[in-house]
Amino acid sequence: MDYIVFDLEWNQCPYGKERENDKLPFEIIEIGAIKLNKQMETVDQYQCLIQPVVYKKLHYRTQEIIGLDMKTLEQGTPFYKAVRGFLKWCGEDYRFCTWGTMDLSELQRNMRYYGLLGLLPGPIKYYDVQKLFSRSFEDGVSRRSLEYGVDYLGIQKLANFHRALADAWYTAEILKRVDSHVRDTYYSIDCYQSPRQRSEEIHVVYEDYSKYVSREFPSKEEAMMDREVVSSRCIYCNRSSHKKIRWFSINSRNYYCLARCPEHGLFKGKIRMRRNDNDNFYVVKTIKAVNEDGAMQVREKQRMMRLRRRRKRAHEAMGR
Repeated sequence: MDYIVFDLEWNQCPYGKERENDKLPFEIIEIGAIKLNKQMETVDQYQCLIQPVVYKKLHYRTQEIIGLDMKTLEQGTPFYKAVRGFLKWCGEDYRFCTWGTMDLSELQRNMRYYGLLGLLPGPIKYYDVQKLFSRSFEDGVSRRSLEYGVDYLGIQKLANFHRALADAWYTAEILKRVDSHVRDTYYSIDCYQSPRQRSEEIHVVYEDYSKYVSREFPSKEEAMMDREVVSSRCIYCNRSSHKKIRWFSINSRNYYCLARCPEHGLFKGKIRMRRNDNDNFYVVKTIKAVNEDGAMQVREKQRMMRLRRRRKRAHEAMGR
């Protein structure tokens, strides 16, 4: 298997959000990629400028960051040709690697706009090198900039940042230095194309937490009525854990619970409610082992949620 480390540059509406194309808020204008073999050796590279179609003027920030002009981009390759060429270059057996989570989702959004999403079925398993860097060298939680990672590891700066091929090269050099066990264990799942039915739902158990990605639901309420969505299985023995605190919401997107396995102790559950481009909802749920300090954090979130609700009810009562 090869590792395709890629980076994208994109443009956005130069006239403000009110005039953007809501089906394509970010239009890809450059693809850069490095191909690594299974020994993590660089074997090839890919670079392509893409001719803009949706936004014919560069946003001032885009032009400032990437240092390209529209005249140069107009000589680029149409996206539908560029992405086909890119995927052909990737080969048959590969896994994508990116710095952060955005590039793979934006690649799919652009492909969907051109009716090409069928060329890249999802959900897609990939390596988020930003997360792997944090897991290997820091606390596993922080998310640093690409330049920070390059400086931290003492990688020589041979090209300016914010061009696709240069950023792909820097990302590949960081990936080469990531602990191989961390890399192979903590892969990520891009759910721009979320599961459509129960048989496609994703269940993954890592060393210290589990992840579940649900099928689509027409509403948040229906999602939270599903038995699998609200379950809290132990990540070690897969048995149902007794809920100490049932699922509660602190906002419209995040839900928490606290559960205990008789054999393996306390677990924190977190549900992130996501909305896809079909206007349906799906759930990304993580279950993680915690100590008493972690459990107290969940209890404090619940306490603050209840306090806010009491204040809101009191305010509404005063207004009557």
